[in-house]
Amino acid sequence: MRKQWFIVLLVSMCSIACVESDSDSPNAELGNTARGLASTSRAASATFDAQRAFAILEKQCEFGPRPPGSAAHKETQSYLFTELQKHANSVVLQPHQYKTETVTLHLNNILAEFGPPRSGETLLLAAHWDTRPFADRDPKPENRDKPILGANDGASGVAVLLEIARVLKAHPPPRRVVIVLFDGEDYGRSVENMFIGSRFFARNLGKWKPDYGILLDMVGDKDLTLPIERHSWNANRGFTEAIWRRAATLGLTPFQHRLGDAIMDDHVPLIEVGIPMVDIIDFTYPYWHTLEDTVDKCSPKSLEVVATLVISIVYDGL
Repeated sequence: MRKQWFIVLLVSMCSIACVESDSDSPNAELGNTARGLASTSRAASATFDAQRAFAILEKQCEFGPRPPGSAAHKETQSYLFTELQKHANSVVLQPHQYKTETVTLHLNNILAEFGPPRSGETLLLAAHWDTRPFADRDPKPENRDKPILGANDGASGVAVLLEIARVLKAHPPPRRVVIVLFDGEDYGRSVENMFIGSRFFARNLGKWKPDYGILLDMVGDKDLTLPIERHSWNANRGFTEAIWRRAATLGLTPFQHRLGDAIMDDHVPLIEVGIPMVDIIDFTYPYWHTLEDTVDKCSPKSLEVVATLVISIVYDGL
């Protein structure tokens, strides 16, 4: 993201081409650094286990629907926190309350930190871990007040990030990485009562403030289609274009270099406070907010496709 990073990479590539044989020169040292970073990126990508990520998706769904206030919500929080503790430098809960007309919700964002201490840039990787309390898009009217399982809408993004957390432990990243799992994203029947956790996080960044970030939402479906989300593109065109160009370079065909819909999601509150954020989301998923958002609609390969891109950005920059 930073100009200095691009300059280092440019000089490094030049040193590889021009002075690789001169091991005592400063340029040769930069060349070795570039090769080391590329090697780490490849090793990190190879470390990502798509089947393990899919098992994390399944595990979340085994708890059942996970709307705030439910027993499954509490059990899932404990599971996610414990898993992140195995890999992160530190993990904390960010508790907050949200009052509706009928209930006070007790919510928790889950924040984990990786890599070097804050001396350079910070990359935010985010997803939401709650699920919708009602299947308001279900084709059967009798199902529309029932909670959804959220295999793709919630569990998929979390699964990718938990497996990436293991990768970051095995291969410490060159930049500070913060993983945030937002709570209360899918709670309300209107946008006024949604994105609760990301709105709270945006108002209380503190030491967690990132330089830029990526949101993963509905990234696990078998028929994965990922056009450019329009709010991301409008707010931070260069950053967004760079991500889709990287996907093309990596041969990740589900990333389609065309504009899709403008989608209200957890990235918007952060964009509104000046954080460059990009939402990677398949909004064509036909089982969105229905009881059919189940594990059998998802694929380990889709999780791997998205993880390959994210890991490349973590280790190689943009």
